[in-house]
Amino acid sequence: MGDLRWDEHVAWLLDPSDGGYLPDVYVADTTVADWQALLDLVAERGWAFEYAEGDAVLPLPRAEVVLSRAAGAECPYLRVWPDPGVCAIFRFLADEQIDFDVSLRELQGQERLDILCGFLTAIGRRLGKSVSMYFEGSTREPFLGYDLEADRVRVLWTPPEE
Repeated sequence: MGDLRWDEHVAWLLDPSDGGYLPDVYVADTTVADWQALLDLVAERGWAFEYAEGDAVLPLPRAEVVLSRAAGAECPYLRVWPDPGVCAIFRFLADEQIDFDVSLRELQGQERLDILCGFLTAIGRRLGKSVSMYFEGSTREPFLGYDLEADRVRVLWTPPEE
């Protein structure tokens, strides 16, 4: 994708041996229409996917159907492979935020970084929103993400001075 170089910019951030290896990725301030736009993007791009509710793999429903499930119902998930070696797992927790995980173990090296950047960029552009990646279990400050204003993926965090 151009701007980010594995060795120069992000190898240290995407090191799976340095704590959590499933960073949390969010698109904030979303609606059911944004979720549907995401589902449409998956279909249009021809990305492999699997939608499931519990153990049952099902056809992909419309976003309003998934997000209007009964209270207490199991949370469905959508696995998307923008590349056979890279999987993003979306969870339909609420309409006001799209959230998903990616595995740092799958994001090693320049080729995989480029796939991630392309994926985040496609989502951000389609939704017209920034896409932020946080260290696993933290929502304090994103470390990487698609910046809508800059129209690119960039490093968003620098470690504190020692």
